Order: sequence, then C-alpha cells, then structure tokens
Amino acid sequence: MTFLDTADVYGDGRSERIIGRFLRNHPGLFVATKMGRRVAQIPENYTLDNFRAWTDRSRTNLGVDRLDLVQLHCPPTPVFSSDAVFDALDTLVAEERIAAYGVSVETCDQALTAIARPGVATVQIICNAFRHKPLERVLPAAAEAGVGIIARVPLASGLLSGRYRHDTEFGPDDHRTFNRHGEAFDVGETFSGVDYATGVEAAREFAALAPPGATPAQTALRWVVQQPGVSTVIPGARTPEQARANSAAADLPPLPEDTLAAIRDLYDRRIRPLVHHRW
Repeated sequence: MTFLDTADVYGDGRSERIIGRFLRNHPGLFVATKMGRRVAQIPENYTLDNFRAWTDRSRTNLGVDRLDLVQLHCPPTPVFSSDAVFDALDTLVAEERIAAYGVSVETCDQALTAIARPGVATVQIICNAFRHKPLERVLPAAAEAGVGIIARVPLASGLLSGRYRHDTEFGPDDHRTFNRHGEAFDVGETFSGVDYATGVEAAREFAALAPPGATPAQTALRWVVQQPGVSTVIPGARTPEQARANSAAADLPPLPEDTLAAIRDLYDRRIRPLVHHRW
C-alpha cells in the first residue's frame, strides 16, 4: 500500500500530524488530504484566501512543502460549477502549494460536473457492491477524461464484511449510531444509504458469494478494484490485522463472471430501489 487518505478535519488535524510523523521515516508514500469541512458549508467560504490558509495548515501538519493531492471535501453543490473555485485551485498548483487537486463528491451528478473541469485530477466517490450507480456514467467519463477514481466506503460502513447482525450496537461516537438516518451529514455516507435491516440481510447473501479462501470484506474490495476506471480504494481499518486483510484483497484473482452476475442480481433485487435514484 502506497496511498494514504486523510483530511484536515479528521481529528481537527491530528490524522495529518500522525501521518506526517510517519512520513519522516517512510518516504515515497502518496498522501491525499481534503479541505473545506472545518467551516460552515456555504459556497462563499470556498475562496483562494481560505484555500491558501487551509493548505498551509495541512502542509505544516504533514511536514511537507507541497501536498501530493488536495480534494474539496464534499462541498455544497454550487461549488462544482464555480469558475472562481477552480481558478483558485489552479493558482495553488501554480504556487506549488499542491501538486494536484480533486474533489470528493456525494452524487454522480457532482462527479460528472467535476470531471468536465480540465484541471481535476481525481474524483472520490462512494462505490461498492451496494452502490452501483457510478458504474453507469461516472467511471466511463473519468476514464475518458483521464481522471482518477478513488473509491470510498467500499465496505458500506462495514456491512459488506458480513459481521453485523440486526441487534449489533455501535459506540455513541460512531457515525453508524448518530448518523443512521442522516442526522449529522449525508445519510449516503452511512451504510451507503441502505436501510440497516435490509443491509444486514443483503450482506448475508453477499457473504455466501465469497470465493474459497476469501473473506466477504476481501471479496467486496476485490469487486471494487476490478471495476474499469477505479484507480484505488480506501477501506478503513481499526487494527493492523484489518489493514493487512484489506491489502490482501489485491492478491485475489478477479471475481469470475458468474459471481459478478450474482452481485448484480443481489443489488437489483435488494439495494437498487433504496439508493440508485438518490446518489
């Protein structure tokens, strides 16, 4: 693994600082950070002066002169259509504060708007076995434009690991508790917007499709990385063992067509009516 995903809002900079300390002894890693969620989510806050201040803070946190990749962190929809915003991002590149920029999005329409911008290097979007809509237009458009796709929430907030039951409880500071219905931020970020009870049942069916020697989580990651146009996938991990298991998914052979067909059928039957029209 050579790609690390973080953001200035994670721990209010603590995540970046931890990674920065790690980078001092482990050069050569690519770090993608994000900006924009530490202020009120209004388009007026997406200015060149703020961008300079935010990226300067991230550069200090990470201990680097130039950031590898900065992504707008799921900004308000009007931001994606603002020439001034993307002119400001181009200025950051010209000033060598950042090497490249991208966007993290909630919807496919936001992704397509961003991909049409000539300076956008990457789009980060939810893509997993319970979120197929990006496969239809976003991934093909990105491939044609030479834009990288960073697939996030690849395990649908852990649903696709097959470890959860209907009575599973999560900690009070876990978004799977406090954002179950979108109380804190876009509900599509939690369980990919799938109703939890439906997700648990669908995840059981998904787990039965795992090939011999692979866990359901590894199967879910393998599904993501073999989608045409996906550049990298960013699963979370709470332990070193989980991180190693996640990385081992890259060593699995591609899922065969009958398994892919079964996953499509599962999505169409159980998941599509819940999420496909929304994001």
